[in-house]
Amino acid sequence: MVSQIKKKLASTEEKKRLVSNIFFLGVLQGANYILPLLTVPYLVRVLGPEYFGLVAFATATIAYFILITDYGFNLSATRQISIHRNDKRRVDEIFSAVMMIKVALMVVSLVLMTLLVFSFEKFREHWEIYFITFGMVLGQVLFPVWLFQGLERMKYITYLNVGAKAFFTACIFIFVQEQSDYLLVPLLTSLGFILVGIFALYLVKKDFSISFCWQPFPFIKYQLIEGWHVFFSSMAISLYTISATFILGLFTNNTVVGYFAAADKIVQAIKGLYIPVSQAVYPLIGKKVHDDRGAGLLFIKKLTWLLGAGMFIVSLLLFLLASPIVHFVLGEQYKASVIFLQIMAFLPFIVVLSNMFGVQTMLNLGFKRAFSYILVAAAILGVSLSFILVPVYEGIGTSLTLLVVEIFVTVVMYSYLKFWKRL
Repeated sequence: MVSQIKKKLASTEEKKRLVSNIFFLGVLQGANYILPLLTVPYLVRVLGPEYFGLVAFATATIAYFILITDYGFNLSATRQISIHRNDKRRVDEIFSAVMMIKVALMVVSLVLMTLLVFSFEKFREHWEIYFITFGMVLGQVLFPVWLFQGLERMKYITYLNVGAKAFFTACIFIFVQEQSDYLLVPLLTSLGFILVGIFALYLVKKDFSISFCWQPFPFIKYQLIEGWHVFFSSMAISLYTISATFILGLFTNNTVVGYFAAADKIVQAIKGLYIPVSQAVYPLIGKKVHDDRGAGLLFIKKLTWLLGAGMFIVSLLLFLLASPIVHFVLGEQYKASVIFLQIMAFLPFIVVLSNMFGVQTMLNLGFKRAFSYILVAAAILGVSLSFILVPVYEGIGTSLTLLVVEIFVTVVMYSYLKFWKRL
């Protein structure tokens, strides 16, 4: 039976490439999600809830600037590269324009972060951690993952990414020995991101002969317009995902943030199981829909049932085994995290559905504006619920907000597609 499955998966060059990309993206996301998760049981014990919460709060803050510099290019530029992959001149132009924009956005982000840190006491008290964590932004800018995804050549940077992040993960166990070493956590993480980014650019030049060249303003403007809806949507999403930890930190303290962040780390690791599939199929679906809309939609439908069923089982197990998972991964002092994990247990399942309905279907069909409107509505709902629930219920309020908003997004996207199909 196994041999038959292998034969079916490798029946065409397209399927071989898809399976290969899912595998390498899986390994890549393992470095981004699973490796940091390995440090969680150690860090939550060494740093304690307060300092673990501080690191989580700083990471949530810097995540806004990562979103700004990404600008949605992980989808818009990926799709362009996928369509024009055989036109070297066009690929050079897309690569150059996107990198120019990302560097400019990074400079703007650094200025904004500096103003934020030195304008408010809550940030100024631990100003060093924010500047050190900002190294993750530099690493993300240098690493053109969207280029490799569009070319469907993820193996070129997977090995390096895993090796570098595995090394710096090991360094955390070696050098972080007590609470006073908390700054080493973002420092080592940032170094891992930066090293991978530098070598990725080396591969871009050496193995793909892609050259950087200054682009005229009209083409840069075109890239900004292409990525705008995705960027706008990403910022809207951040208002009810990343902002969950941020708003919780504003209304409570680092200890409460630590309890919530610890549970959220587990949920994020489970959600990370789906990310390689999402990234691998997005350019493929884009090409299928571009060539034959009917075939593309059929492929999406089959994939939604397959991935949805698998992630439902995983989420159910996460809910039923929340207490022993917290005890094993986080330790006895994190008993308060159990209720957070139970509330958020079905988020991986819900997010898979919303991704299939939204990113994979709506964006590839060209429904960018509707996609953005739905996420803006979700952002308004999320922020409103946070300001209502968090001051009263603290971490439980944050967990409930995330669950309610993700259900809202999934239901509205599904309803929109059903309505469009009837037209």
